[in-house]
Amino acid sequence: MSQQDISEHRAMLSDSVTNFARGVELARVRKLHETKNECDRKVWGQMAELGWLGVLVPEQYGGMGLQLADMAIVAQGLARSLVPEPLAATAVLAARVLADSSNASLKKKLLEGLVSGDLLPAVAWQEQAGTLDVSRMEMQAAPFEGGFRVTGSKRFVVGASNADGYIVSANSAQGMQLLWVPKDAAGATMDFDLLADGRQSGTLKLADVAVAKENVINSGQAAAESLARAIDHTAVIASAELNGIMVRSLEITLEYLKTRVQFGKPIGSFQALQHRAVDLYIQQELSSAVLDDVLAVLDNEPDAKTRSAAASRAKARCTDAALLITRQSIQMHGAIGFTEDCDVGLYVKRAMTLAAWLGNGTAHRRRYAKTEILEGAAA
Repeated sequence: MSQQDISEHRAMLSDSVTNFARGVELARVRKLHETKNECDRKVWGQMAELGWLGVLVPEQYGGMGLQLADMAIVAQGLARSLVPEPLAATAVLAARVLADSSNASLKKKLLEGLVSGDLLPAVAWQEQAGTLDVSRMEMQAAPFEGGFRVTGSKRFVVGASNADGYIVSANSAQGMQLLWVPKDAAGATMDFDLLADGRQSGTLKLADVAVAKENVINSGQAAAESLARAIDHTAVIASAELNGIMVRSLEITLEYLKTRVQFGKPIGSFQALQHRAVDLYIQQELSSAVLDDVLAVLDNEPDAKTRSAAASRAKARCTDAALLITRQSIQMHGAIGFTEDCDVGLYVKRAMTLAAWLGNGTAHRRRYAKTEILEGAAA
């Protein structure tokens, strides 16, 4: 595909997402606090029909086989309307892990179900807050009749409230195991915690859960590398969501500054607010530039160190900018910005949850600095 064809394709994709997002009402986001269902399966099905769940899935499994830059367009567009469906957690994190599976029959079954929207998998990998190391886990997989019996717990499972099953990482004598555990498996229970934006974070508990060998997704070093790669890619798409949130939040604020009148003139004419708005716009543009650069790096499939450093660069930059812009947006709305009826409050809440997911700004700056120090020492 030529560069012109790619540009035209991405312009069409952006228009498609924009048109879809216009039909999504923010009232849905407010209603999330009243229900445990953050995913409307009807809307999820529409996203599947548009091909968005299969953007990163190889064509042989019904996907589109496109790049992260294409998925970022979808993520940014949906984030502008705060669409609550777990796109990044399912169509990036789970899809990337499954695409690397060494189990051909399971890979085909799960990927085709994901692309069609009939199957919603959630990845359960994290046990401790503040870690980006996929090897730090205590969940154990003990060999049993060709498969495993798994015991332990996983926290911060995104997309768990509507998941049909879980991709679980566990330790074994042969190294890491990535296992498929259906939600109704005997011994599996899920507890939920309410997040700031009304969505749910799951805690998966497995008590001697039997996993047949047919449900082993990947094993050993290949499993660890696959999971680490999927997490880095998802962190970048979460950064794209943060970018979409900050852009829309600033747009809403600028519109308000033009219409809110005080002392007989729009408050947007006040120099102090103009300077503040310019500062926020600069942060937005810096984040957009970093995101575009990182997407280009990752789509060229770099080595693991380069990939992780690039992902951390994007997540740290977009996290800090999104939190700054959404919080300042509330302040620039004045007292009304703190009310439940003001839309900018919804954007700061979503920014807070995305900022914490897969490592906050501090965690990613530390990882980036550590990578740079190690590379400098090697040189």
